[in-house]
Formats: sequence, structure tokens, C-alpha cells
Amino acid sequence: MPGGTGQVGTLLARAFRADGHDVVVLSRHPAPAPWRTAVWDPRVIGPWTSELDGADVVIGLAGRNVNCRYTPENRRAIFDSRVESTRVLGQAIARCRRPPAIWLQASTATIYAHRFDAPNDDVTGVIGGREIEAPPSWRFSIEVATAWERAATDNVTSATRLVLLRSAMVMSPDPGGIFAMLRRLARLGLGGSVAGGAQYVSWMHDRDFVRAMCWLIEHPELAGAVNIASPNPLPYRDFMRALRRAVHMPIGLPATRGMLELGVRLLRTESELVLKSRRVVPRRLPDSGFVFEYPEWPAAVAELVGRRTKS
Repeated sequence: MPGGTGQVGTLLARAFRADGHDVVVLSRHPAPAPWRTAVWDPRVIGPWTSELDGADVVIGLAGRNVNCRYTPENRRAIFDSRVESTRVLGQAIARCRRPPAIWLQASTATIYAHRFDAPNDDVTGVIGGREIEAPPSWRFSIEVATAWERAATDNVTSATRLVLLRSAMVMSPDPGGIFAMLRRLARLGLGGSVAGGAQYVSWMHDRDFVRAMCWLIEHPELAGAVNIASPNPLPYRDFMRALRRAVHMPIGLPATRGMLELGVRLLRTESELVLKSRRVVPRRLPDSGFVFEYPEWPAAVAELVGRRTKS
């Protein structure tokens, strides 16, 4: 797993290792872990490519965190960390004597259009970037996502099946992730609606995420773009209401768009992460027979909060 040191990589490494698989995480700065780690340079072909030769599966997860201000320097880092690493990974796979049978490459559900009228699935969904009601600054995310996927499709060979993981936010009780941040806001009474709260939130329970990865590996008919998201996205106000109930917080202070814009500047992040309506649903996964263990957010958030409380 190149770039597998983040929350998603840790979830997968932990699950695969528990199932008895040999897991190798490639990182620029490997740290001690229960699984094997190796040094990689995501910019150039190097000794790390030997780890790919003979591997059953490669899962590309590299990419700078987008939770930051989109300054010119950060934009370049976000773009290059995804596009360059994916291009080099594809070139490395192509050089293998025994190339991996499957390449699962991270992408993002943010590639779809900001919309409220209908959901974007992975067959008929509308790629974003031309929405009249979306600020021009949001086009950057679409440019990154489309270039990211193109770097994979332009460098894959016929010997390896490529799956583009258009993933929604993965919700896990592990510290440091998006769910931990949202849970903290709710517990502080700050988990109210933002800018009216009509914007949709797409999400995926961590156990369903891991199960979906295993399903994709085991089903050779699935290739190309696949939405990795719950079948039931919901408006932000309803999403946060369910989270407040799960943490037993009766109130959630609302915020206007102006308040949000001020807050994200103080927190050094972008309002798009909250305001964009990500109404994304899976179609290819359920059509292939995949059954979600947590398709509804109220049950999913109750399990996540309960697991965190017990731990």
C-alpha cells in the first residue's frame, strides 16, 4: 500500500493482517508498525518497486491532506502528491515481471457535481466543474480528481485490473480522523446546521469500507470507477442531528455561511469541505451483490460512538 500510513491505510492494513495476509506499507518515512513497512519515493522509480513484483494487490493511497487553505503552495502539493505518485506507481507496476492482478487506486467522491436535485452514482453521475451555483474556487478539487484518475488510466496495463475508488468520507472511531473531529464538535454543542444545512453529506462506515475493498478484490468484473459510499447520503443538518443524539447532546448551535468562512480562515482550512453538496451513492457495488452492513447513518453513528466509548 503506497502512502498507506494514514487513517484509511491503517484500517486496511489492520484488517488484512488480521486475515493472515502479508501487508507492506510504502512510506517516505516508515515508522514501526505491526505490518512490514518500506521506504518509497513517490516521485521516481526506485528500489521500492521490488515490493510490487509478485504482489496480489496494490492499493494506492498517496496524497497530501486537503484539510488546509488552498494557497498556491498547498494547491501544488495537493495536485503533485496525487498525480505524480499515481503516474509513477503505474509505471512501476508496468515494469514488474509478475505484475499485481489488481490495482485499487484512491480517488474521491468530490469529483462529482455539487447538486441537491438527484444523487450522483458511478454510472450516470455528473462530473463537477461547470456548476453555476458553485464558486470558481471549487473547480480546483475537480481538476485534481480528474487528473488523479487520468494518471492511473494512462499508465495501467492490460495485465492489471484497475479500480478507481471514488470514496466518500470514511467514518472510523480511530483518533485523528474526520469522525473524531465531528464528534468533538457535537459534544461541544457546536454540531448544528451550517448555511442552512441542506448540503448533502456522503459517508461510509469503516467496516463497510474494508468489506468493500475485499469485495472489489474478489470480483474481477468490477473495474474502472466505483463509488465507495453509503447508499443513503443525507443533508448536513440531519447528519449532525443524528450525531448529536448519539453523543447525547441536545443542542447544536447553527452557523451562517459568513460565520463558517470566518471559522475556516482561523482553522486554516476551506469552506468547500463543508458547503459542497456531495450527494453521491453507489450503484456498481450493490448491483454486483454487495450488501451494506451499515446503510443508514443513525445506526452507523451509534455503532461508531459506542465503539469509541468502549475503547
